[in-house]
Amino acid sequence: MVRLPLVTFIILLLIVPPAVAQKAKYKDIFALLSVKQYDQAEPFLKDYLKANTDNGNAYLFMGQIYKEKAEAEDVLINTNRSIQEMDSAILYFDNALKIIDEKEVKKNKEYYVAYNRRDLRTGEFGVKLSDVQFDLQKKIEGLRERIDKVKMVKFYFAKSEELYKQSSDIFQTIQKAFPGERELYLRADDAMLKNLAVLQQKYDSSAKMFEYYKGSLENIGKTKYNQAWTPSDITDFKSDGTTMADFYQDEVKVWSYEKFANKSLTIIEKEVKPTQDNLIKYDIEIGKLRLKLETDSVSVKSDLTKLIEKMLDGQLKKFDTDPMPMDMFSLKIADLEYKSTLLENKQKEGVDDMFVLLKAVEEEVKYIDKVDSVADKLTKRNLDEDIINYQQFVNSTFTKGDILKSYIRSLKEYAEREKTVKHRELAFRTEALRWLVNGNDSIPLFNDAPRSKYWPLVVLQDKYTAGLVFSDSVSGQGYFYSITPSRKPDVKVTFPIDKATMKERRQQGVKAFVTSDPAAQIFFVVIYMERMVNGKHPATIAKIYKSDGLSWSHSFGFDIVPEEIVFVPDTGELVIKSSGETFVSIDKNGKLLVK
Repeated sequence: MVRLPLVTFIILLLIVPPAVAQKAKYKDIFALLSVKQYDQAEPFLKDYLKANTDNGNAYLFMGQIYKEKAEAEDVLINTNRSIQEMDSAILYFDNALKIIDEKEVKKNKEYYVAYNRRDLRTGEFGVKLSDVQFDLQKKIEGLRERIDKVKMVKFYFAKSEELYKQSSDIFQTIQKAFPGERELYLRADDAMLKNLAVLQQKYDSSAKMFEYYKGSLENIGKTKYNQAWTPSDITDFKSDGTTMADFYQDEVKVWSYEKFANKSLTIIEKEVKPTQDNLIKYDIEIGKLRLKLETDSVSVKSDLTKLIEKMLDGQLKKFDTDPMPMDMFSLKIADLEYKSTLLENKQKEGVDDMFVLLKAVEEEVKYIDKVDSVADKLTKRNLDEDIINYQQFVNSTFTKGDILKSYIRSLKEYAEREKTVKHRELAFRTEALRWLVNGNDSIPLFNDAPRSKYWPLVVLQDKYTAGLVFSDSVSGQGYFYSITPSRKPDVKVTFPIDKATMKERRQQGVKAFVTSDPAAQIFFVVIYMERMVNGKHPATIAKIYKSDGLSWSHSFGFDIVPEEIVFVPDTGELVIKSSGETFVSIDKNGKLLVK
């Protein structure tokens, strides 16, 4: 048979009817493949493989076609398509690897000319099956590595953009809360300070994710992306910091939220890599600690700290970037940390300090969340492959793979149950800190408590609270309670107030001040109305001793609106100041001093 010239063959393939084109012989399709005319060859090769599943060379070239397609894709915009094409390439290469044998190579040497090399022993040129197999294996390994790298690039890129958007939103929330930077400094409360800390954390994490993205990008070879992270200082608090960065531009212009917040966060992560020979020994050490915890009912946290420092995963990760045994160790350690925490916290049962109890449950939540997180990661692994990769480790520590899977599954279910219980307890403990308990009454330490008869006007964190308590819609009293760690006040005082003040409950027209002597043994509460009644500002003043309770309370009508109260220890007087030089003085017995 006379072989047609390549150009003539291509023309014929384009003009012949589909039924004829589908019957193209592989050697004719190979004419296109051998000169890398993959676009023209691909449809014919696909049709050929539908009818011919025993041609290893056809699978090899179909894998190469998908490999080159994947490498040409935009890794950020067409990430999923690129991964799908690499998966297809792996499938075809794997099929080729299974089919190609000595007989195939000898029979179709012209199809494997790319593998032709001189035999150092005989000096003759030829194709070796081992060379073909080695090349296929390297291609499959390379594609799998590239899939991980492309996923990591997209993950880091998307995470960086997401975190920066979050930091931008937080900054704008802060920005809208204050008229200027000075007001931010003067008025920021605990919640706003927390926002600033979170702002720094988000921005810092975004910058790190961008660095990781750039580093990961270098690992996948040449792409069209080479962005630069360009931060700008926020010099005008009210106008800067609102524009969103375009992460697809060569210059990613971001606002330096981290510098603005003046915080720094150093995350130091130590990864230790044990060798395969040390895995079993390490598991035995964990087992000893579990036995100690269960037998002696004692915490093993300090022992775990020493054990964690001995992790040798560095050597293992030379061969496996995500070793399953390290996750197994993490799960067992997290489980021991959680159960050790439960044992430690048993000693705190009966403690009357709400902060101690809250910290205890916070520790429990932290460790059970860790158990749940690690167990979740393990359940999502390809455990069948992991068991094969670490057969010695699995057989030595779990006897067989099914037992390992069962262990992971049972820990996951246990963690989910415990997590539900501990998060419910955490919510309860957190809420309990917001209330004082006095007999059957609960006094809120925050405004707008639903259905509460208590109306707090002053709350000084962990010191005292004062306000109004209503027995019905029109009558009530003033109150002063100390705020203790147990949330059971040791100073409990109620006192009558001006009746006009009672009518202001829903008008937000009542204010209060509290002050004390330097030793915090004497307290003064001033409750007043901002608006006038009969030409005066109604006010009630109460003097309270920490040891003896209420000394006296009197109601007054002031010409001024109180803006500050000052206790004078030398005379026992209470000075009520207003704007300018205006003030009112009350003597130690509660009498108004005439100027």
